[in-house]
Amino acid sequence: MDEIQVVESKPLLVDRELPGLREAVQQLVVKEHDVETPHGRLHCTMKGAPKGDRPVILTFHDIGLNHKTCWDPLFDHEDMAEIMQHFAVCHVDALGQHEGANTFSTGYEYPSMDQLAESLPLVLKHFGLKSVIGMGIGAGAYVLTRFALDFPNMMEGVMLININPCAEGWMDWAAHKISGWTHAEPDMIISHLYGKEEIHHNHDLIARYRYYIMNNMNQFNLHLFVKAYESRRDLDIERPVPGINARTLKCPSLLVVGDSSPAVDAVVECNTKLDPTKTTLLKMADCGGMPQVDQPGKLTEAFKYFIQGMGYMPAASMTRLARSRTASGSSITSDGNRSRSHTHDGNRSRSHTNEGSRSRSHTNEHSRADGTANSNADQSVPKSTEVSC
Repeated sequence: MDEIQVVESKPLLVDRELPGLREAVQQLVVKEHDVETPHGRLHCTMKGAPKGDRPVILTFHDIGLNHKTCWDPLFDHEDMAEIMQHFAVCHVDALGQHEGANTFSTGYEYPSMDQLAESLPLVLKHFGLKSVIGMGIGAGAYVLTRFALDFPNMMEGVMLININPCAEGWMDWAAHKISGWTHAEPDMIISHLYGKEEIHHNHDLIARYRYYIMNNMNQFNLHLFVKAYESRRDLDIERPVPGINARTLKCPSLLVVGDSSPAVDAVVECNTKLDPTKTTLLKMADCGGMPQVDQPGKLTEAFKYFIQGMGYMPAASMTRLARSRTASGSSITSDGNRSRSHTHDGNRSRSHTNEGSRSRSHTNEHSRADGTANSNADQSVPKSTEVSC
C-alpha cells in the first residue's frame, strides 16, 4: 500500500451564514492510497477523516473521467462545504484511470464491472469503514449499484446519476462498432457523456472534456475500461412485490438525470425496477449529461435533502434552491409514462425528494408544497421531481 498525504489548498467559498466553514474545509487532509485487489492496485483518495460510525461518501466516476475531472466541480463548489464538515469522502478511481497511471502490460485482463464492484469491500476494509453512502455516475453508478446489490449491509444510501441497468444491446454494439470506423474513441465517449444538444451548442464545454479525455487519461487503460463497461450484463433488478423476495436495492436511492442527458430513458427504466418507497427520481430541467458539472449547487442541495432523509445533518442549511427555483412534481408509472403538475416559485418544499421528509424509519410520506404530508400518496409508483434552473 502506497500512501501520499497532502493538504487541500484550493479555497472553497461558503455563504456568509456559515461562518468558519471556509477555514475548516481548507484544513481537510487529503490522503492518496493504493488498495491491493486481485486485479491490481485500486487508486483511492480520502478527503477528511472518517467520523466514528458515520458512513463515508464513496464516489465512482464514469468512463473517460477520473475522480478529479468527474467530481471536483461538485466537491469544490461552495455549497458542498457544509457536507464536507459532516462526512469524509473517498474517491475511487477505476483501475488504471487515475492521473499518472502506468500503462497495463500487454495481455492484462481488465476486470469486469462485476469484479470492480467486488473490489469495493477491500476499499472499506482498507480504511476501516463499516458502510458508505455511494455517489456514482454512468459506469460508476453501475458499479455502485452492483456493489449495493451484492453487499447491502455496506451501502446505507446511494445517489446514481445516469444509471443504465441494462446490458448493451446488439444494436448499440453494432452502432458503436460502425461509428468507431470513422470516429476516435474520445468522440464516442463524448456521445456517452453528453446529449446531442450539448455537443452541438456548448462547444467550449465539449472541447474541455475532449481535452481531458485525450490528455489526462492513459489511452490504453481507458480503452480497457470502456470495453469492460460495454460488456456489462443486466443488473437483473425488479420491482418488489408483496410476498416475493425480489432482487432490488434495499437502501434509499436517489436517481438523477439531466433532461437533455442521453441517459434519460435508461434512468427512467431503472426507476421502474426499484422500490418506490425507497427511491426518488430527480430529473433536472435545463441540465445536460453531467449535473455535477452543469448544476453543482442544485445537485448539492438535493443530496442534502437525501441524506437528511437518512437521519443525518438535520440542521443543514438549504439556501441555493430557496433563493431561486421552480419545481414540478411528477409521477413515473411502471411503463415510464410521465404526468406533470407544475408549481411556481415560492411553492416549493422538500417534495423534490421524498427522502427529505423521512427519518431513519424511511416512511413513505411525500411532502406537498404547503409543507404538509400527503398520506394518501400512491405507494405503487415512485416519486420524482424536475428541478428547473
